[in-house]
Amino acid sequence: MLGTFTSIYKFLLNSLPLLIPALNLPTPKRLPLLSVGESSETPFLTDSEERSQGPTAERPTTMLRVPLKKRSARLSLSTNAQQVLVRKKTRRWHAALAGAIAGGLAILWEKRGRRGVIAQQLFVRGLQGSYNAYTTKRNIHVPHGDVLVFSLACGQILYAFLLRPDTLPRSYTTWIGEAAKVPKECVKMNLSLVRQGTFDPGDLDKITAFPDITSTNLTDLLTLRSKLLAPPSPTDPLEYFPNYAPCSAVHPALTHCSSVPLDRFFAVFKWMLPIYGALHFVPAVVFKRKAFTQDPGKVLVKAGLGSLRSSAFLGVFVVIYQTMYCYKHKLHKYLTLLRLSKSQNLLSRLPVPLVEALISKVSFWVPGFMAGLSLFVEEKRRRGELAMYVLPKGLESVWVMLRGKGWVFRTGNWGGSALTALGMAMVMSAYQNDPQHLSGFVRRILYQFIGPN
Repeated sequence: MLGTFTSIYKFLLNSLPLLIPALNLPTPKRLPLLSVGESSETPFLTDSEERSQGPTAERPTTMLRVPLKKRSARLSLSTNAQQVLVRKKTRRWHAALAGAIAGGLAILWEKRGRRGVIAQQLFVRGLQGSYNAYTTKRNIHVPHGDVLVFSLACGQILYAFLLRPDTLPRSYTTWIGEAAKVPKECVKMNLSLVRQGTFDPGDLDKITAFPDITSTNLTDLLTLRSKLLAPPSPTDPLEYFPNYAPCSAVHPALTHCSSVPLDRFFAVFKWMLPIYGALHFVPAVVFKRKAFTQDPGKVLVKAGLGSLRSSAFLGVFVVIYQTMYCYKHKLHKYLTLLRLSKSQNLLSRLPVPLVEALISKVSFWVPGFMAGLSLFVEEKRRRGELAMYVLPKGLESVWVMLRGKGWVFRTGNWGGSALTALGMAMVMSAYQNDPQHLSGFVRRILYQFIGPN
């Protein structure tokens, strides 16, 4: 794939200026010097006007104009050629067209199952470069834009994990379930309760069979099972049937929701520490040998702190979501029972739609967005890369949902090629003209294959 892209892109990029040459219009010349008494209202003269200039009544004498060569550093031939190559710019549409054609054809070498993943990453990298170029040109600055993008994507991803798992890759939903430390039966119960108002008793029986379940949670789940099999009377004001997975199913080994944050944080921290440790230590030792040889202690300490920080980031992420999940449902139960009991409390007079919003479908998106704020724990230089990692998953989920509603078209077998073409058009347009707007990771890869061109 990479060989095909490189050869086609270079061929097209160097052929387009020959096939469609640029029109070089004559440009006016600036006078290097002004004669005595000469007005500066017309600083530009054409060649014919310049030759016709002579002594006049208003300008009796003229001065000899000696063109001065612009001073520049003396460089060797190889260094000068390198600078010319590095700074060479092309027409944006040349780079975009060459990148689109080369990317759309090169992706066909990949298997169908991999085309979507590659196309998504290339598309978001193109969006990143185009957005950075646009905001820089117009002096627009969005504070903590990387955290905002990460939060928006996480809101959609966690909503899809609980309510639309069909819009995410199965391997990704499996990983989220492992990171959340939530029983998979609980996720299935929540999906059925939110969408259908019921659940499979078999899922509940599997949770009650856990060896570490507390007696309080076991009693609560068995009560829920009896309510499902023998629904309470609608006229009973003190009966509450949750249309979501109860907290006793989310954390069966912990009775109180207040005990969940600390337990989840250390569980996730311990689970992710070896993974993030490898991601921080291996590059520091293998790819930065010179720095490691000069001061190994500094490199190892920095990698260790980075591993701890990254592991803490994911632990805080899980804590924020599960804390909001538990307490929004506790608040809904409290307000609902308060209203049904005809209490004189002012909270019992809250509008019903406002109370029901706590268990609406949107309420499962908001905790995901808030959990994205945990990215502030991570090192600043890594935030953009993490945002670019989750953004394709969020966009894919939104696209599948919109396609199910008939709001967007179906791409069929050519969707991966079209998305790759669009992404590479944006990437190569930025790389050839404003490479500083692309991430360092993308620039290094392109330089290895494309070079400065």
